[in-house]
Amino acid sequence: MPNLVFEKLYGFHDGMIICGVDEAGRGPLAGPVTAAAAILPAKLPRDIKSGIRDSKKMTPDQREEIFGPLTSLCRYAVAEATVQEISKLNILWASMLAMKRAIEALREKIDVALIDGNRVPKPLDCPAVAIVAGDDKSLSIAAASIFAKVTRDRHMKKLAEKYPGYGWERNFGYPTPEHLAALKKLGPTDCHRDSFAPVYQLSLLN
Repeated sequence: MPNLVFEKLYGFHDGMIICGVDEAGRGPLAGPVTAAAAILPAKLPRDIKSGIRDSKKMTPDQREEIFGPLTSLCRYAVAEATVQEISKLNILWASMLAMKRAIEALREKIDVALIDGNRVPKPLDCPAVAIVAGDDKSLSIAAASIFAKVTRDRHMKKLAEKYPGYGWERNFGYPTPEHLAALKKLGPTDCHRDSFAPVYQLSLLN
């Protein structure tokens, strides 16, 4: 379970401003990649603290249930990189760009940013530390993962209304059998990532 070991290491209880950063949506064939930066309060209610986990290990209902309380307790910001930026930069660097934007959107002087993964976005105006599997280790990163995931899922549900038939309200753009079948039947939309193999291969046939 995530805890505050890394936050404490960098001075969380000594007044240092520590933010956790994570992204959601690297794997989908459609939609933006979304990142969030989260600053936890000095004290978290025990029931909220115990409910914060890597968003990928939570059900949609669990994420939605804790999202509201977290938004009232944390300072956080969410940002994205577009489908066009993913095609231009590739998904890794688009994810880094979304993370950088999320940190900047906090509009605070951050003492240390804890980044999920093995790379940090550059350039940043604050020191940053990459933590592999950080959403399993750091409460700040886990909270950011929830903000990013819920925000992106809600966005994909709205896109599903504009682009029906792909099941984005259920698969959120991931390459499920439902989504792949619809992609072959209906073709790609302007929300699909044309640099991703299943979409790119279809474009070669048209």
